[in-house]
Parts: sequence; C-alpha cells; structure tokens
Amino acid sequence: MRSLLALVMGPFMLFAAALGTSAPAAAETPEVTIATFNASLNRDGAGKLIDDLSTGDDEQAQNVAETIQRAEADIVLVNEFDFDAEGKAVDLFRENYLNVSQNGAPTADYPYAWSGPVNTGVPSGFDLNNDGQIGGPDDALGFGEFPGQYGFVVYSKHPIAEDQVRTFQNFRWADMPDALLPVAEDGTAWYSEEELAIMPLSSKTHADVPVDVNGTTVHVLAAHPTPPSFDGPEKRNQRRNSDEIRLWHDYVSGHADYLYDDNGQTGGLDAGANFVIVGDYNSDPNDGDSWPGAIDQLLTAEQIQDPKPTSPGGEEAAQQGGANTDHQGDPRLDTSDFNDDPAPGNLRVDYVLPNAAADVSDSGIFWPTSDNPLSRLTGEYPFPTSDHRLVWIKASFPGQTSEPTPSAEPTTEPTGTPDPTGAPTKSPGNSTPPPGAPKRGLPNTGN
Repeated sequence: MRSLLALVMGPFMLFAAALGTSAPAAAETPEVTIATFNASLNRDGAGKLIDDLSTGDDEQAQNVAETIQRAEADIVLVNEFDFDAEGKAVDLFRENYLNVSQNGAPTADYPYAWSGPVNTGVPSGFDLNNDGQIGGPDDALGFGEFPGQYGFVVYSKHPIAEDQVRTFQNFRWADMPDALLPVAEDGTAWYSEEELAIMPLSSKTHADVPVDVNGTTVHVLAAHPTPPSFDGPEKRNQRRNSDEIRLWHDYVSGHADYLYDDNGQTGGLDAGANFVIVGDYNSDPNDGDSWPGAIDQLLTAEQIQDPKPTSPGGEEAAQQGGANTDHQGDPRLDTSDFNDDPAPGNLRVDYVLPNAAADVSDSGIFWPTSDNPLSRLTGEYPFPTSDHRLVWIKASFPGQTSEPTPSAEPTTEPTGTPDPTGAPTKSPGNSTPPPGAPKRGLPNTGN
C-alpha cells in the first residue's frame, strides 16, 4: 500500500516542490503601530526630569503623554528623555502620565521599556572644539550639560528581549572605514590621535532593541545623531551626523564586519531580519545644513523602505515663510518646526523606516492644522510640547519560519484610517500583558 501511495503521490510532491508549495509560508505578524517622538523632555540639570515627573501635573509631560496616547502606538521611541541609571524617569513618566488618561485620551499602557546610558554630557578630558579650553558641553563626548542629557527610551506593548539588546555607545569613530573625520582649515587633522582614541561615533548611543511581536523578532534600531550645525569650517558635527546615520545603513545591509558593540560582538543584522529604524536623525534629504546625502544613505537603501508619512499641519506651517520659502522638499513631509530662527526652517528629520519586506498599510505625522482642537498639543513657538512632531507607521512583518517562542498575550491589531490630526485610529483589542509582566524598564543598560 505504501509503495503504491508513493508511486501515486511522488510526482505530485515533486511538482509541488518545484512550485515552492511544499511548505506553507510563515504568516505575517499582527499589524503594529510604531512611532518616534522627539518629546523635548530633556532638562538643564541632572535629576530635574525625575523631579518634574514625580507628580502628574507637569504640563509639558502631560502634553507629551497625550500625544503618545492619541497615536496609540504599540512601540514608541521617545528622544530627548534624560537617562538615569535607576530608570526612575522611565517609570515615573509611565505611571504618572502614560497610564493616566490625558484630556480623555485612551491610556498608553506599556509593560516593557528599555533605556541605556548615552555619551551626551560625559566629559572627554580634551579640548574637542579646539577653543583653547577644556570643559563644558561642547567638549563632552556628545554635546550635553551632564551625563544622560538628551537620552532616549523605547516603550513597548510587546516583550523586549533585554538579554539580546545591542548598543554601540563606545564604538570609536576612527574605527569606521572611510570615516568623515574632520580636518582643520590648514589641512591638519581636527582631532589628535589621543582624542580619536576616546572619541565615540555615537553622540548618544545606537541601540538595537529586539521586540517579540507574537513570536517574530522585530529589531527596533534607535538613535539620535548629533545636529549637523554649531561648528566651523571643519564641519565636525555635519560629518559625525552623516557617519552616525551610516552606521545603521551598514548594520542592515551586510557591510558591518568592522562594527563592534559594547559587549564585543561584531557585525550587523542577518539578511532577512525584520527591523525598523526610528529616531530624530537631524537630517533632511532636501533642505537644512546636513552633510550632502546623509539621510539618503537610509532612504535609498534597497533593504529599507520609506513610507513617507505626511500631515496637513506641516503644509500649513510652511506658510510661516522665512527659510521655508526657499525649501525644495514637500512641506507635508516635515516633522519639525524650526522657523522660530532665521534658519533652517521646518524640516523632515524624524523617521520610522521599516525593512523592505514589511507590509506598511498606513503612516502619518501628528501635526494637526490650527483649526483642529488638538493643535493645542503642537502650537507655535514657544511650543507647548516640542518643536518636533510624532511620526508613526502601521505595518506587519514577515513571520519567522521557525516555531515562535512563547510571548505576551495577543496585542491590539490597529485598524482604520488616520483622523485629521495625523493620529491613527484603532479598534479596541486585547492588549493585556501576561501575568507577572515587568512594570519597569532598564534591567539592561547594554554594557
């Protein structure tokens, strides 16, 4: 009987294999909303953010929380969130603001979070800006008044694989092949050999934060490259910004053999890995003062897709005039309002860029027009929340072909279309975390 069955089924099985149908394809993940927001929650002294978040009545923090709540993101990166080693600010913002409805918005309950140390404000011991003096924010390893200023945190409704987080805080700039190291006007190197020996590439840190989305790993690649300004003819910040952006390009495109993380592991992502690059990259593809082609290293890479989120508020804000008058880019793509100064005007600098195989169904920027009641969250200078806008996408990712590991309960699957504010709409879902899920982040600093 078995021989007869083999004779009958054999040709069919060979034919099916030739068609690639011998094994079912892995299902996609549920659709998740992923956002990035430079919330300007930085303060001018260590511990001040903790003080401000210790009660629920800080107006700016309330506005930040409401913006995140209305975006209903499953995963959100918050830039310019001062780091503290005990994770107090991460927990206080979650407990006193995100978990509390702001002006009737649905609470944003994130049982998982990650944050790590950054280079901003860490004294270098050298005169990095070559002004003849040592000390101050411009001589720190990354511009900052104190260690931890301008840090960032990832909040997630899905489990974070904390033991697999990779950070690149200590990767030296000089160890990047063909690095855009600055040169003084007389043609000599801007940094001495001693300075290059301690000079990191990342002005804050670069972090690969793996998130388990129903058994499939999505690598959240978070960073906040230095602003490409505030320097002289040597263009040291422009150059550093471009190479900070390049790090992620090399990391996802198979060109990261040179790269080592803070635990000594080398290389980048495996081919076919799911990822999303998020953060304020301080680089516009058409306007502003970044190094030529800096952000295009990501926007034009074949491994990355650019959903090009838009907003009605960005188009309206471009009518402010000033530097915007000469801009070449589409103002609907702008994510920041810098027009309170003569330059650079409103720019596209905040990005959510998934891998090319992801299925993006929707995207947007939370920037309502002035006739929308929610414009109170964006406003005009001096801004009630931040000079940046929250950017989001809805996407599903190719599922893993291997058996998924146990994860959290199924999370909300967002549906619908964005409202006029640029925020997504979602239907109710079952986003309850599993019993015993941790309520605070920072068990892993990446060192």
